[in-house]
This record gives sequence, C-alpha cells and structure tokens, in this order.
Amino acid sequence: MTYRTHASGQLGWRLAPRDETPLYELFHGDAFAWLSSAPPSSIHAVVTDPPYGLVEYSESQLRKLKAGKGGIWRIPPSFDGCRRNPLPRFTVLTEKDRVSLRTFFAELSDPLMRALVPGAHVFIATNPLVSYLVYEPFIAAGFEKRGEIIRVVHTLRGGDRPKNAHDEFPDVSVMPKSCWEPWGLFRKPCEGRVQDNLRKWKTGGLRRISPELPFKDLISSAPARGIEREIAPHPSLKPQHFLRQIVRASLPLGEGVILDPFMGSGSTIAAAAACGLRSIGIDANREYVEMAQAAIPRLAGLSPEELRANGAGV
Repeated sequence: MTYRTHASGQLGWRLAPRDETPLYELFHGDAFAWLSSAPPSSIHAVVTDPPYGLVEYSESQLRKLKAGKGGIWRIPPSFDGCRRNPLPRFTVLTEKDRVSLRTFFAELSDPLMRALVPGAHVFIATNPLVSYLVYEPFIAAGFEKRGEIIRVVHTLRGGDRPKNAHDEFPDVSVMPKSCWEPWGLFRKPCEGRVQDNLRKWKTGGLRRISPELPFKDLISSAPARGIEREIAPHPSLKPQHFLRQIVRASLPLGEGVILDPFMGSGSTIAAAAACGLRSIGIDANREYVEMAQAAIPRLAGLSPEELRANGAGV
C-alpha cells in the first residue's frame, strides 16, 4: 500500500501502485472542507453513517463512553455472559441538540448536491427518533426521497420499564424495543429520463440482486460482531453482510466512485473494495483513519463463508 499527500495537506492511502487508479483513497480531514473542494459532478454514490452533528463523538461524550457510564452512550447490561456494545441514546437530546442536528444535515446536503453526478443515490443511516432531522434538510436541498432501507436488527434499545419504578409498573415499557434501523434513500434528480441518465452518468437506478430479483428495501442484518469487531473496534461499526449489499446496489452499472464522508473504521470502504468498486473515505478523527488503514484490507478479505460463520444476518 502506498500513500500520497493531497493538495489540501490531507493524507490519503491508496490500495494501488502510483501509476494505477486506486481502488480506494482515505483522507484524514474535515468532510465539509473536502466536499467544498471536490470537483462538481465527481461522485456517483454516497453510503454513510454520519455522527449526527458530532454530538456523540465530542470529547466529553467519548470520555463517558470509555468510562462506561453516562452521557449519550447507553452501556447495555450483559446477557448470557456476553458484554454488549454501547449504543447512542437519542432520547437525551435537547431541543438545542435537535436544532444543531438539522443544521448539520442542511450544511451537508448542499455540498453533496454539488459533488454528486445527476442520478446519484445517497444511503444515509439514521434512527427512528431523529430521521426527520435528516430527511427534511435533504428534501429542502433538492434531493428526491426514494424510500428507506429497513435494516432488520435486534438491539437493546427500548423496551425498558419506567426508570426507578420497575417493580411498581412491571407491565409497562416506556418505548417499544427497537428491531430496525432506517437508512434514508435519496437521489439527485436525473438529467432527463432514467435511461438517458444511465447512458451519460452511469447512475439513476439501483443495481438488481439478479436478473430475476430487484434490490429490496428490507435487509436482515445482525450487529457487527466477532472477527469484524476485532478487526475494527469502532463504536458504530456496521457489518459487511449489510454494507456489501448496499454499496453494490448504489452503482447500477458497477461504475463510478462511492463516497463515505464519515467513514469511521472504514467498513463502507471495505465493503466497496470487496465488491471491486472504487471508493473514497474521509474522517476527521486521525485514530479512526489509522484504524481504517489497517482494517479495510482485512474486512474486505472476509469471504461470504467467513461472514456467515461470524453470524451475518439475524
């Protein structure tokens, strides 16, 4: 693996010799700054799990996460001797936090619209409690909402009895137990008909699973665990079983560049590499970029058989 320093001063690693087009590039830096300098109509798809205005990745919240208590990170109890992974707890967001989140996505949607080619799709992970804070700014920026990808995943969010009154109200849950994760699906408007856009920009639709089966908006997917989490111990790691289906669908003809502007440990970039697709990953946290540099080749190298053995699916 070679590296180069880009004009912006950000460091990028490439999985290719210098005289070949890299399969992927990683950047340490601010996603908004990167997008502002990206050539117009240069990105063909976006697949990302954003940090939601950096609320849960602020220094104070990360300290609480590492300490194992308090803050936005809910540390679930252990079951059957297994220690569960922390989860962001969006019920504690204040009105100021919600305004900040809406502003964050409004500021993200505009430069994305500029950088994407016509017909490009955006897959963006969210949460049932805050998805409207994502969707409204994207629609206002001119994106077409094309649906939601429902990731069926059983977590420990919700289902709890009233705090400090468990015995008094044993038959009451404060919220339903969450069994799904929404991924908003948006598209930059096409130039003319979809067929015209496909011919010119290679975008506008979603790649089918097979000639007989279309891409579907319901995907069963267990949390990332086992060897994946050992390779990439990021608090919001998404599993390869799920991401490989998403990135494959995002480029209908298998051509173009996928962007993850908040790549974390690089799981989206690894999924693209496993599918032989070009991608770019950006993250402002140097620790995560270094984690991604080491993790991506190993995650991309996991075979379908290894993923099944690791518990892929629900």
